Amino acid sequence: MTSGSIRVLIADDQQMVRQGFTVLLDTKPDIEVVGQAVDGRDAIARVAELSPDVVLMDIRMPELGGIEATRRITADHPGIRVLMLTTFDLDEYVYEALRAGASGFLLKDASADQLAEAVRVVAAGDALLAPGITRRLIAEFSRLDGSPRPPLRQRVGELTDRETEVLALIAQGLSNAEIAGRLVVAEQTVKTHVGRILVKLGLRDRTQAAVFAYESGLIRPSGY
Repeated sequence: MTSGSIRVLIADDQQMVRQGFTVLLDTKPDIEVVGQAVDGRDAIARVAELSPDVVLMDIRMPELGGIEATRRITADHPGIRVLMLTTFDLDEYVYEALRAGASGFLLKDASADQLAEAVRVVAAGDALLAPGITRRLIAEFSRLDGSPRPPLRQRVGELTDRETEVLALIAQGLSNAEIAGRLVVAEQTVKTHVGRILVKLGLRDRTQAAVFAYESGLIRPSGY
């Protein structure tokens, strides 16, 4: 492995999943699996020991689940990205996991290329927020807590009109290229807006920006 390899920790209570993902990722020259964890508590300990760049975290594990482990890891190690592993693309815990700090979701039946690309995307500071996940996020927000939070709504006022517009489109699951097409601007301009949004709101990535958009009331569950 090269010194610039993306360091990955795999946390899953199923040995076959851990070994399978390790085999798939070890074929990629730019990715290195540095360790495995059997549950959430083990994942927290291994993160402190190994300092991975990305953690592939199963949602459901004994002892301590993936969501709580993610919450603790992202709080203590804000530079580490967590990619949640799930069996279903519309997992019931999507909203809670994103609020806990996850940077995206990956199906356990992902191909080697999909797995590697997902690791690269979150390691680069971006997030996996597909439209399907966005729709689930909206549904969960509506079910769990449909009321906007005034303090967050006030923080939206710190953004320019264009930044607010970009934030709303991020929350709909659009990529930078899609946002650029919608607003008829250069993709680099969108990247600049996204960067400023994250800095102004103190957010880690576009997934957290989407959660913020729902909780602030900028995006309503009943529609855009």
